[in-house]
Amino acid sequence: MFFGNLVVCVGAVITANAKYQSMFLGGRFLTGLGSFCAGASAKSFLAELSPPQSRGAYLGFLNSFFYVGQIAATGMMVSTGNWSNDMSWRLPLYIQLVPAALNVLFVFLCPESPRWLYSIGKSDQARAILAWLHSSNGDIDSPLVHLEMSEIEEKIQVDGADKIWWDFRPLFMTRADRQRAYMVILIGAFGQLSGNGLITYFLPVLLQDAGIVDQNRRLTLNFVNSVTSYIGALAGSAVIDRFGRRRILLTSTIIITCILAITTGLLSFNGTGNVARGNAGITFIFLFMVVFSFGWTPMQALYPAEVLSYEARAKGLAFLGIVAQAVTCINTFGLPVALERIGWKVYVIFLVWDAFEVVVIYLFLVETRGLTLEEINDVFGQPNPKAYSLQVQKDARRSDALRT
Repeated sequence: MFFGNLVVCVGAVITANAKYQSMFLGGRFLTGLGSFCAGASAKSFLAELSPPQSRGAYLGFLNSFFYVGQIAATGMMVSTGNWSNDMSWRLPLYIQLVPAALNVLFVFLCPESPRWLYSIGKSDQARAILAWLHSSNGDIDSPLVHLEMSEIEEKIQVDGADKIWWDFRPLFMTRADRQRAYMVILIGAFGQLSGNGLITYFLPVLLQDAGIVDQNRRLTLNFVNSVTSYIGALAGSAVIDRFGRRRILLTSTIIITCILAITTGLLSFNGTGNVARGNAGITFIFLFMVVFSFGWTPMQALYPAEVLSYEARAKGLAFLGIVAQAVTCINTFGLPVALERIGWKVYVIFLVWDAFEVVVIYLFLVETRGLTLEEINDVFGQPNPKAYSLQVQKDARRSDALRT
């Protein structure tokens, strides 16, 4: 995390002071590389540090900070868009320094992952951190700490493949590993292709197609979309540990599919119809992002981090980033052409795709709510992980009911 954020700081300074295109592109490369490294490390770190009953909330809130950056950027653009000097675009680039610099300054005040500590032979320190963060009284001899340490000792190899940076075999060695990799691909691909990329990257174009031509109004609506999406992401993060991963993803994906169907009907006039239909279409575009952020924003950080085994977690999250960036190329390079040539019919493509996502999630997504990372490993070791995970959840609910 330190290295990644330090690279972001360097990239932000270079980009904000760029005088040539090559200098600007070099700075952007560094900020992208740094944020990629820092983001993957942060997700792995928080997943291994959080107690299982609230892991979803912590990682959901972490990924929701994407919208904090988006709010800052779009909010500044509302004002700086009216400036006539270079600071209109340099100031937002300088702002990238603030969160990255804070991470660089304070990251070493954070405790280390207990699983990493155990893997390098520091089991006493690992036990102390588990007691501090997972036990209600901080007792290193509590039954909960003993249970978690025994699970860690059983699952983590002191000389595992995670020590070899170039060894990606843990992602694909066994059937269980490949099943986890499929889940990572599912989240990485679906999380970028559900229609959110269309709105995130091309909202001003969509607003123009809906009949809004005033630049200031488009910038303001872009800012409002960032705020409402953030609210949706926070709400989803708050309830994901209560309702579970499958229910949240299934429900939100079904709803955004229905919203896309309505939006398609409202905006099919392609900017030549009445104002009321255009405004209603924009409302449903905003609602789409609220629901998407509710279901998918927390899950994009949470689910891959918790389904991957310890030895594959860091590399698996890097693999998730590769999948997401590869799929994003469709949004970046394919959508502009599609919007130009077929206009509102792009919504139909995403409508059909989201319906396909609903089927895949229902058939294959494994439930992980309330399980330790080591218990999730056991789930993926079963012949049918999805069915077994649902049975585990059913047994847990029955046990809770008997206790009450």
